Amino acid sequence: MVKFSLIIPVAPYRNCEIMDSIKKLDYPKKECEVITEYGYNPSDNRNRAIKKSKGKYLVFLDDDGILEKDYLKQAEKFLKKHPDVDIVGGPQLTPPSDRYFAKTSGYVMSSWFGTYTMSSRYSKREENLDADEYSLTSANCIAKREVFKKIKPFDPRLFPGEDPELYARAKKAGFKLAYTPQLIMYHRRRPTFFQYCKQFFKYGFVRMRKEKINKTPVLMVNPVFFIPSFFVLYLATLPLWLALHPIFLWPLIMYGILILCFSVYEVHSHSDWKALPVLPFLYLSMHVAYGLGMLYSLIKK
Repeated sequence: MVKFSLIIPVAPYRNCEIMDSIKKLDYPKKECEVITEYGYNPSDNRNRAIKKSKGKYLVFLDDDGILEKDYLKQAEKFLKKHPDVDIVGGPQLTPPSDRYFAKTSGYVMSSWFGTYTMSSRYSKREENLDADEYSLTSANCIAKREVFKKIKPFDPRLFPGEDPELYARAKKAGFKLAYTPQLIMYHRRRPTFFQYCKQFFKYGFVRMRKEKINKTPVLMVNPVFFIPSFFVLYLATLPLWLALHPIFLWPLIMYGILILCFSVYEVHSHSDWKALPVLPFLYLSMHVAYGLGMLYSLIKK
């Protein structure tokens, strides 16, 4: 049995770009295998690869990622230090080579104001040995083989959203999840505004479907996920509220102030002041797209 099985789902119309960095990994080739599965459903692709795999640990990666040279060495080091961890993931950082729009959208995704606790998926945060679905993604994750002997693999009814559904189910089954900033991969951001909005619209769309599959009562769903939808409804009905009293403009004013403050903070943190004109608009677009996606899913239901 090899130690690591690298599992990569690839759509038929895409290139498996991550293979370039896999070939450069500083790790014994006899200790790992690479399985690429082609198809339109990433969950089906991963599930077929799981059945074919022989590794003690299954490494789930996206086809357009870029791995650090010492990725598997860092993984081995962490797993030796924490043998009780069943699933561990790390951040998918914005590549330095990304262009202006993609790099700027990466600032929003890695911002707490942009993606709340999920920001650890897109930036280096402190190690967490009691992680959950909010910290991990299937683009950068390692799981023990035993996990899939006890629970079902990825749910093909979800895309995206198949990874938080799996992690929530695994944690409920008693498996230990962890997050480490040492398990680094780079993941290109969406290159256009339309693709960026579409990405977060889909995230909002699948959220309640994911909760339904996990059998999460509505009252137990994290209320933060509903805020963008309420914000969208507020914007749509703002003229009616203003007809009642000007005080109803204050939530929008406060939101605008928060956007500006976090935008300044991000450009200062990344020393990239050229991003400042675009950041407020990207924050707004992300929140509106996510809210619209969730509302559409409820209407469609």
